[in-house]
Amino acid sequence: MPVRFTYDNNYFNDKYQGIPIGGYNKLIDGLLSGVEVLTNIDFFSDSSYWKSISKKIVYTGSIDQFFNYKHGHLEYRTLKFETERLEIANYQGNAGVNYTNFETPYTRIVEHKHFEFGRQSHTMITKEFSSIWKPGSEPYYPINDQKNSELFKIYNELAKLENRVIFGGRLAEYRYYDMHQIIASALVKVRDEFNKAGLQQG
Repeated sequence: MPVRFTYDNNYFNDKYQGIPIGGYNKLIDGLLSGVEVLTNIDFFSDSSYWKSISKKIVYTGSIDQFFNYKHGHLEYRTLKFETERLEIANYQGNAGVNYTNFETPYTRIVEHKHFEFGRQSHTMITKEFSSIWKPGSEPYYPINDQKNSELFKIYNELAKLENRVIFGGRLAEYRYYDMHQIIASALVKVRDEFNKAGLQQG
């Protein structure tokens, strides 16, 4: 993990950095404009129905869950979040500060206003706490050890047999992605799907 002792507001050390104006929610709102969206739906409560009405499914959940954990659970590192509103204009000077000492219970504080150079009289911070994962916990980061890598290979072979399902994202591909990497991965999958459709039509 890189260490910085400056008030450089950039989140990473990458040469080019940026987020959509208004944040990712605004970007997603634009992408979904005019599209029917259902929320609070449990795909697995009636997966046969959702499969029956779909020509293609883009699945971004845990790959082991898709196959009902038939070969066991993949493991993850998980997080807990605590968000606070503070009645001060500035808390830490930039968007993210990592805490690597043993005594501090949280691993990072994000101060959201600094992503867009906010000038509000108050600020919002979120503390991130690393937590032990167990089945039922929110999965965040894959565990890249031999046991989990071998288990993922088994599930990935099953995924290749699902011709109507596109598996994508951190959970379905069981790998860590930064945002620019996941966008690139999604564009590659779209290209591949278009190429398949072109071959079928030709």
